[in-house]
Amino acid sequence: MSTGVRRRMGVEERRQQLIGVALDLFSRRSPDEVSIDEIASAAGISRPLVYHYFPGKLSLYEAALKRASEDLAARFAEPHEGPVGARLLRVMRRYFDFVDEHGPGFSALMRGGPAVPADGVRSKEHVSATNALIDSVRQAAYDHILAHLQVAEAPPRLELVVRSWISLAESTALLWLDGRRVPRAELELQLVHDFAALAAVSAAYDEEMAALLKTMVKDEPADGPFAELVGRLIALVS
Repeated sequence: MSTGVRRRMGVEERRQQLIGVALDLFSRRSPDEVSIDEIASAAGISRPLVYHYFPGKLSLYEAALKRASEDLAARFAEPHEGPVGARLLRVMRRYFDFVDEHGPGFSALMRGGPAVPADGVRSKEHVSATNALIDSVRQAAYDHILAHLQVAEAPPRLELVVRSWISLAESTALLWLDGRRVPRAELELQLVHDFAALAAVSAAYDEEMAALLKTMVKDEPADGPFAELVGRLIALVS
């Protein structure tokens, strides 16, 4: 027979619970609109107890951002098997899963955090910490893409292609969140096509990129994303 007595959480367990609760709330509404009282209520504890574990909403928000950034970076992990185009498409689907699930939080992360934190004016340290989290996501994405291309150290033009594409994926996701006017599945495929297009343009100017492009598409099936792009382009000019 249950006594109804709640199990007392340890310090780290409680901290992780609060981060999870805060992340869920920040994912559904702008962080500026979420109060400490709401976080405490959702966690089933008192407001003073929240402050026992975190100095204020900003520190809790930063902890939630860190967890979100680690989750987002992990979305770029993909087994190095099969055609590159299909791998990138699976990555984009997981990426947009995150964007779809954490819309306001994703926007806040990519735009540098909440506009007016409840704890006061954003400090240089807060902005620096947030930027470091964003950079960590971008670097993880960059490293994963190079690994898929089997490149240990990117030549200048390849680095430009990959980093430009990562920025394009971010801006596309942010624009999609503003009204979702283009079907998500179309954007996921379009971003894979964008990567191929950026690589192809660079290949027209650089022998290394031309060789890499040939490697990218050599195992591409007739129904793969890269082959579909070629088909669409041929149809446009024929």
